[in-house]
Amino acid sequence: MWIPLAWTRLTQKLRKAPGIFLLGQRERYSTMSEVEANKSSSELFSPPSDVRGMTELDRTAFKKTVTIPVLKVRKEIANKLLRSLKRAALQRPGIKRVIEDPEDEECRLIMLDPYKILTYNSFEKAELSILSQLNVSPQISKYNLELTYENFRSEEILGAVLPEGQDVISGFSRVGHIVHLNLRDHQLPFKHLIGQVMIDKNPGITSAVNKVNNIDNTYRNFEMEVLSGEKNMMTKVRENNYTYEFDFSKVYWNPRLSTEHSRITDLLQPGDVLFDVFAGVGPFTIPAAKKNCTVFANDLNPESHKWLLHNCKLNKVGQKVKVFNLDGKDFLQGPVKEELQQQLELSEERKPSVHIVMNLPAKAIEFLSAFRSLLDGQPCSSERLPRVHCYSFSKDANPVEDVRQRAGAALGISLEASNSVHLVRNVAPNKVMLCITFQIPAAVLYKNQTINLENDEEPPVKRQRTDNGFLEEKTETAPGT
Repeated sequence: MWIPLAWTRLTQKLRKAPGIFLLGQRERYSTMSEVEANKSSSELFSPPSDVRGMTELDRTAFKKTVTIPVLKVRKEIANKLLRSLKRAALQRPGIKRVIEDPEDEECRLIMLDPYKILTYNSFEKAELSILSQLNVSPQISKYNLELTYENFRSEEILGAVLPEGQDVISGFSRVGHIVHLNLRDHQLPFKHLIGQVMIDKNPGITSAVNKVNNIDNTYRNFEMEVLSGEKNMMTKVRENNYTYEFDFSKVYWNPRLSTEHSRITDLLQPGDVLFDVFAGVGPFTIPAAKKNCTVFANDLNPESHKWLLHNCKLNKVGQKVKVFNLDGKDFLQGPVKEELQQQLELSEERKPSVHIVMNLPAKAIEFLSAFRSLLDGQPCSSERLPRVHCYSFSKDANPVEDVRQRAGAALGISLEASNSVHLVRNVAPNKVMLCITFQIPAAVLYKNQTINLENDEEPPVKRQRTDNGFLEEKTETAPGT
């Protein structure tokens, strides 16, 4: 058997160490040469090329034999050694990393990652040290491994099936047992195959759906097509330690907003008042109520209203939330107006903070006009004015300024006074979702107040770039102004 010169020199050194047993010199596996190892490429673990264009899933067509590096070791030390070779060991779905040696029942073969281990020189210093301690030769052998459909990842399967050069599914939403996809036009001929692959490769998923139109702005739901699996859209999800149940085909739910739900909840203190204008099934409402806030929650969609009530009871906050089924404007000019008038007239000793969440990014800014001249009487102190968290989409080159200007126009006042704009998420290329937070100026909220549309002196603006490169701006004013 041919042995590279470098290995000969290494064995000469190891022979001088007492008790070193060189398996590599007498085993029947051939050494994996540098030339063979360098054939490892991104194609090694790609499915067979003849599955390209498949529209009906045939799992048997994904069989393939590949040659990978293995390390031959005594069976009694195999598992111990594997723990020290985590970096180098092969990690593929459904493949054992330690297998029996077909030629020696006293030995085992440790499967190695061909992208990391080309020859024995690919082992790191610490790995070579543990091999030496356990009297294991670092010589690499080769092994023919049969791959099947179960051993390929979803992105590998879809990358092999879809037209070459076209985008593969880059992300999806998981809603309980449902995987929610937004397929592009070139993916539609493969939609049923895509749905089945997503079910196969994601444990707990039993249904795959595709959105077939945009979210309806009235009820915030969308028409969907079941691509594969069961048609049951009744689901249960856990978010931030709370449980929500609903019919996904009839309400709005976006798991990508989990962090945003927590961010707003963290701003609240026990005893605060929250008005949730477009509450959906309760992802802002329930955490706030659990924090001992007084919550008024509303949604126009009858199905959302039904599941909002259900989820309040499910999470044991039914007594802390008043639930409404109104248009957003009617909610603001009815229950919100009535409760605000009472809250802002409370004595200074009983002054809770008031927050108004408006999570309807396609249209929420339009509802800000409902705050104009909403209340009668003398204005309260500025620190007690309600704080609004209003969501919006923007495709503008300067989304922060775009949202600020549109919100100000709806209110009929410049919003260059105290406000902040927070990037929630990137929705699509050149489209972002933002949240603008501001206190409603007394000049807007109360009747018969003078509105100054221009400021002679602009307050300082802090600009801070977030981790994702988004510029967040905060305009600060002195306390009590």
